[in-house]
Amino acid sequence: MRNPFASPLWHNDAFVRVWTAATVSIFGSLITRIALPLVAILTLAAGPIEVAVLRGMDLAATLVVGLAAGAWVDRLRRRPVLIWADLGRAALLTSIPVAFALGALTFGHLLVVAVLSAILTSFFDAADNAYLPTIVERERLIEANSALAASGSAAEFIGFGIGGFLVQVLSGPITVLIDAATYLLSALLLASVRREEAPPPASDEREPVLNEIRHGLRLVRDDPILRAFAGASMLLAMLWGIFGATWLLFALDVLGLSPVAVGLIAGVGGASSLIGAVIANRSTRRWGVGPVVIVAMLLSALGNLFVPLAPVGLPIVALGCLVAQQLIADSAATVYDITEVSVRQTRVLDREQGRVAATFSVLAVGAQLLATVGAGLLAEVIGLRATAFLAPIGGLLGGLILWLSPVRGLGRLVSVDRRGALEAAADAERDQPVGA
Repeated sequence: MRNPFASPLWHNDAFVRVWTAATVSIFGSLITRIALPLVAILTLAAGPIEVAVLRGMDLAATLVVGLAAGAWVDRLRRRPVLIWADLGRAALLTSIPVAFALGALTFGHLLVVAVLSAILTSFFDAADNAYLPTIVERERLIEANSALAASGSAAEFIGFGIGGFLVQVLSGPITVLIDAATYLLSALLLASVRREEAPPPASDEREPVLNEIRHGLRLVRDDPILRAFAGASMLLAMLWGIFGATWLLFALDVLGLSPVAVGLIAGVGGASSLIGAVIANRSTRRWGVGPVVIVAMLLSALGNLFVPLAPVGLPIVALGCLVAQQLIADSAATVYDITEVSVRQTRVLDREQGRVAATFSVLAVGAQLLATVGAGLLAEVIGLRATAFLAPIGGLLGGLILWLSPVRGLGRLVSVDRRGALEAAADAERDQPVGA
C-alpha cells in the first residue's frame, strides 16, 4: 500500500505547519461546540430557547460579517490574519473560566463570546481558504484539502467523544480553557511558518469595501463553474439544515434510541468523513472532478433517505439505518466539499480568494439557517419523519444543477485551472506601458 506521507506535499514545511495548526485548532473547537452549550445548560440553567439563541447568534454573526471579512482578507497578508484571529479567540474563551472563577459568568457573557468568536472565525476561514493556494502547488490542492479534511474528521471523531467526558470531569468552563490553549498553539505554529507572502494591493489600488464585496459576488456569478457549485452547495447546505433540525429528535423521541446510541452514531459520521477525505484525491484523479462531485452529491441525498426510512419498534434495524446514513452521506459530502473547495481555489486570482471563499460561506450558512428554521416549524405541522423525507431533495436538485452545467465535463484538477491564465493576463496588463 502506498504511503501517503511519501508525497511531496509532506515535504512542504509550510503546509505541514499549517496542517498541524488547523488540526489542533479544530480539535479544540469541536470540544467547545459541545462544552459551550453545556456551560449554558449545566452552569447557568439555560433552557432550550436560550441554547437555540446561542447557536442562532453564532450563525447570524457569520452571515452579517462574512462578505466583509472576505473583502478585508484580500486587502491583507493572510497569515497575520490567521494568527490574530487565533489569539483573539483564545482570549475570548479564556474569559469564560475567569468569569466563572470570579462568580461573574452570565448567559450574556456566553452570547458575547459566541458572537465575537464567530466574527473572528469568519475572518479566519476566509484567510485560511485564501492562504492554502499560496503555499501548495495547484496540482496538489485536492491532496492538501483532503489532508486537512482527514485530520478534521479524526478530530471530530475524538473531539465530540471526549468533549462531554471532559465537561463531566473538569466542568464546562475549564473544558473551554482547553480550546483556548489549542488556539494559542495554532497561533504559534502559524507564526513559525517561513514562507513569504506576496504583498497585498497598495492602498491606492484598493476599491471601497462594498465594491470589493460586489466584485466577489460577480466572480461567482460570472464563472459558470463557480456559479453551479455555489447553487449546488446552497442546496447541500439546506439538506444538512433539515437533517440537523430533525435527526436528533427523530432518533430519541420517535425511534426511542438512547443517548449513548446516538453518540455512537455521531462517531460513525466522523469516521466516515475520514474515509471520504482519504478517497477524494484518488477518485478525482481516476474519474475526474465532474463525475465525482455529481455522484458525491447524489449519494449525500440518497444516504439521507435512511433516516426517515428507519422503522419504529425495531431498534436494531433503526440503528442500522442511521449508521448507514452516516456512512454514506457523510463520506460523500466530504468528497464533495474537498473537491468543490479545490476547484474554487483554481478559478480565481490569489488576491480574490478571500472574497470568493466568503461568498460561498455566506450563501451556504444562509441556506442552512433558512432550512433549519423552516424544518423546525414544518416538523410541528407534518411531523419529524415527513420533514426528514424532504432533506434528500436538496442533494438531488444540487446534483441536477451540476449535471446541467459545465461541471459535468470537468476532468482532473489541472484541467480546471484557469488561475494561471488570469495571473498571466494580470501581469501583462500591469507591465503594459501607460498609454499603450
